[in-house]
Amino acid sequence: MTTAQHRTSAATPDDAGDYRRRLLDGLAGSIVDVGYRNTTVADIVRRARTSRRTFYAHFPDREACYVALLDDANSQMIEQISAAVDPAAPWTGQVRQAVEAWIASAESRPEITLSWIRDVPSLGAAARDLQRDHLEAFVAMIQTLCGTEAWSAVRAGPVSRQLAVMLLGGLRELTATTVEDGGRLRDNTEFAIRASIALLGPEPDAPGR
Repeated sequence: MTTAQHRTSAATPDDAGDYRRRLLDGLAGSIVDVGYRNTTVADIVRRARTSRRTFYAHFPDREACYVALLDDANSQMIEQISAAVDPAAPWTGQVRQAVEAWIASAESRPEITLSWIRDVPSLGAAARDLQRDHLEAFVAMIQTLCGTEAWSAVRAGPVSRQLAVMLLGGLRELTATTVEDGGRLRDNTEFAIRASIALLGPEPDAPGR
């Protein structure tokens, strides 16, 4: 292999990642301007400054690109929340940090948050898989965040999947109704913190104990 060939092959993975990122950013930009339903592959490649050939080398269709964008947004949100929580802080402080990070992340990309609410249901079976995968990722995050030493004095065991699902469902519905009604998520911060503390706090003694 010549030096030039080696450089080309070595650059391929980075180039592929760059094109994929540009395509996702192109879709995100179009959602901001005209919404997902009015976005075409032509809109995406124009914003990404690339070609249809490049698009189809990465995604089979617009829906697959959309799912990848939401996967990416979901992963970023989990990273931001996890990074915001100080495991050495009191458990109530950790809940506050997590909820504030949730709200900040959702407010940082309001059009994507609104698209989650309005457009994902139209994906059919793909929507069910997407929502289930994202739910499980957030459940794992909650169980990890609540599994540190600071929580040992609060809960006798790990947070159950059922409890995590209830917490997530409440936060998501609060987010959805607030965004759809044109409200500000930050105005719900204190309520969301209190509700989360109530759900995750010390468990009452079992009957008869």
